Amino acid sequence: MRKTTAVRAAAAVTAALLTATACSSQRGQDSQDTAADGACKGQQTTGITDKTIKLGGIYPLSGPASAYGTISKGVAAYFDHVNDNGGIDGRKVEFVVRDDGYQPPKAVEEARRLVEREKVFAVFQSLGTPSTAAVWDYLDKQKVPQPFVATGASVWGTDDKHPWTIGWQPNYVSEARVYAKYLKDEKPKAKVAVLFQNDDFGKNLLGGFKEAVAGSGVKVVAEESYEVTAPSVSAQMTSLARSKADVLLNVTTPKFGSQALAADAKNTKWNPLHIVNNVSSSAAVLEPVGFKNVQGVVSATYFKDPADPQWADDPEMKTYTDALHKYAPDSDPANQFNAYGWAAASSLHKALDAMKCPTREGLRDAVRNLDDVKVDMLLPGVTLATGSDDAFPIETMQLMRFKGERWQLFGKPVDTRKEFGPLAK
Repeated sequence: MRKTTAVRAAAAVTAALLTATACSSQRGQDSQDTAADGACKGQQTTGITDKTIKLGGIYPLSGPASAYGTISKGVAAYFDHVNDNGGIDGRKVEFVVRDDGYQPPKAVEEARRLVEREKVFAVFQSLGTPSTAAVWDYLDKQKVPQPFVATGASVWGTDDKHPWTIGWQPNYVSEARVYAKYLKDEKPKAKVAVLFQNDDFGKNLLGGFKEAVAGSGVKVVAEESYEVTAPSVSAQMTSLARSKADVLLNVTTPKFGSQALAADAKNTKWNPLHIVNNVSSSAAVLEPVGFKNVQGVVSATYFKDPADPQWADDPEMKTYTDALHKYAPDSDPANQFNAYGWAAASSLHKALDAMKCPTREGLRDAVRNLDDVKVDMLLPGVTLATGSDDAFPIETMQLMRFKGERWQLFGKPVDTRKEFGPLAK
């Protein structure tokens, strides 16, 4: 799949911001970077020693997508817990978090800070498609791993020119395929209205959905986009309601997800089946709307919901909950974004354990050679699997429906690799 205009624009932002300082930055990095000896001779060991690993993360701790900022707390709690239990292969993890405000130019600044000043081993997670697109050219040139980015854009797995970057969560096309299959099975003549964020994230999921329903009785009858800088999506929701569609596909980030859910609940004359994409399915997004107003909303997931009582006695959930209380007492363990961070950090732990060399190159290769690796915070049946022809670690999801005060899983996990085949490059 080709990179979209927004990805190319983000790359242009990167180039413009880096041109003025490229030479001096490169000299500074060369003078401080270190290399391995022995069987790993020549490979980069910047940011990793026999006793420590220094990782960086870039999150929107402020700005329109700040609801995602708490993911970093879940990540940090995981590493704090691991450090207190001997570390990763005896190495203590230092996790440095930077705030980009969900602004690509700021993401570039922070990536440079992490690489050139902090001298991190890897930039573990940059959140959001625009920010990740803005920094991946830079990190690729610096040969710094960018594992498990917090965005499901399919380009992280289909692009073959950035070997240092890889996604983690199910890509947006795979997620769209799960919703398409559900509608084709349950509402084969559905008329769908779509609200989507006007960037790579929104267009990727919408495009995947259209491809997946092509040739079926499911039709997209109305579309409305919004800018991430917009104050609200009320006008778009009013317009979509006029379509009389019987399904609303809500492709938004949390702030706008809440607004769309509230607008849908307020309009009693329009009662579509409301499907909200995974990245806005947290109870923290739904609660401001009022749980009574979001009954029956559908989404899909791949990791355990800490608010779901079926996991109350799950050993990993207990460890997670105790760690959040201990290391991040101001964070709510029931918030799915915290559990997401924990699951992603646990996945990185598995990749670090799998490195043949304790080097940046070793991590780059390890994340692309995962053989059905089990991560305890993921749903049963969901594992990490990558290979030479597949750079998507997770491609299995299960549908869920909101009932009462929580999500309830239904149906069986859908392995989109088996169901739909690989994504085309």
